[in-house]
Amino acid sequence: MKCVLFYHAFTSCWNNGNAHFLRGYARALHALGHEVVVFEPIDGWSRLNAIRESGSQALQDIGQLFPGICIRRYDTSLDLDEALDGADLVVVHEWNSPDVIAQIGDKRAHGAPFTLLFHDTHHRAVTAPAELAQFDLDAFDGVLAFGEVLRQIYMKLGWADRAYTWHEAADVTLYHPLPNVEPTEDLVWIGNWGDGERGAELGEFLVEPVAELKLRASVYGVRYSDDAIRTIQAAGIRHSGWLPAHWAPVAFASARATVHVPRGPYVRSLPGIPTIRVFEALACGIPLVSAPWSDDEGMFPDGAYLKAADGTEMKRALRAVLDDRELSSAMVETGLRTVRERHTCRHRAQQLVDIVEAIRGSDRSSQPLHIAGASA
Repeated sequence: MKCVLFYHAFTSCWNNGNAHFLRGYARALHALGHEVVVFEPIDGWSRLNAIRESGSQALQDIGQLFPGICIRRYDTSLDLDEALDGADLVVVHEWNSPDVIAQIGDKRAHGAPFTLLFHDTHHRAVTAPAELAQFDLDAFDGVLAFGEVLRQIYMKLGWADRAYTWHEAADVTLYHPLPNVEPTEDLVWIGNWGDGERGAELGEFLVEPVAELKLRASVYGVRYSDDAIRTIQAAGIRHSGWLPAHWAPVAFASARATVHVPRGPYVRSLPGIPTIRVFEALACGIPLVSAPWSDDEGMFPDGAYLKAADGTEMKRALRAVLDDRELSSAMVETGLRTVRERHTCRHRAQQLVDIVEAIRGSDRSSQPLHIAGASA
C-alpha cells in the first residue's frame, strides 16, 4: 500500500508534541512493508521556529532517523496530481491549511481511488469549534480521532460509521530504557508552556513540589514566558529550552522520576486522552506521577504510574518513588509491559491498516464498524 501523509510538521518537533507519534507510525507502516511518503510545508511554523532558534543544523539529522521514508517539503507550487499519484491511503492532519485540506478532498470527490482520512489530535473541536468548521471534510472517507471522547464529537456531527478512535502511542525503536545512562537528577519534565493553559497546574504539581522537596530537576520546552522562567528558576529548576523529541530518552534516563501535567482543556473537556509524554515516559522506563486526569478508556492499569489529586499528594508520591526502590521498579515493569503489549506505534500502524481495509470493504449504509484494537 502506498501511504501519503500530509502533516504541518514532521521533520520539526518544535512546540509539536505530535511529532513523536507521526514519525513513529510512519516508521511502523514502512516496517510493515508499505511505501510511505510524507509532505510538509516548507514554511511551517514549527520548522521555521526550530531553525530560528537553533539554526538549520537543528533538523539536519532527522532524515537519517527514517530510512526508507520519503520526506518532501512543498510550497504554493505543489502539484497535487503528482503528489497523490498511485496513493492507496492519504492521511491529512488537522493542522494543515484549510486550502490544502479542501484541495485533497476535491481530488477524492472527483474520483481519486485512494482512501482519505482526516487525523485530529487537538482539543479545538471543543475549545474552538469554529476553527474546525472551516475544514471541508465532505469527501473524506473517515476521521481518526485521538480519543474516544473526540470520536463522539464527530459522531454527533454525522460521522457515525466513519469516525475511529486512534490513540497516540510510543515509538519503541527510539523510546526505550537506556540502562547505561547514569541518573544525575531527581526529576525531569518535558513540555511546552504554550499559552499558559496549565500555568497554575505546573505551579502546584511541578514547581512547588520540587522546591519543597529540594529536588534536582530540569525542565525542557519552548514558549515559556519570562515570568514562567523566573518562577521555575526561583524553585531551583534548570530550564533547558527546546529538546528535540528523539533526545527525550536520554533526558528521561538521566532522571529518577517524571510527572504528567496535562493541559486544562484535556482534563476538563476531553477526558481519557493522555499526553504523548505518558507513552514516552513509560516506554523509557522512568517512574511517572500524574496530576489529575481521567483514564476513561482504561488505557493504563493500576501500578503503571501514581496519581496525585493535589500538590500535597504529588509531594508525597514523588518522595515515595525516589525513596522506595521496590515501588519504582514495580512501576517501571508495569509501565513497560503495558506499552509493549498495547501501545506501540506498530500496534497503531496495524490498526490503521485494519481501518482502511474495513472502509474499503464496507457499505456506507451499514452499521458502525468495530475494528479489533480500534473503536468505530
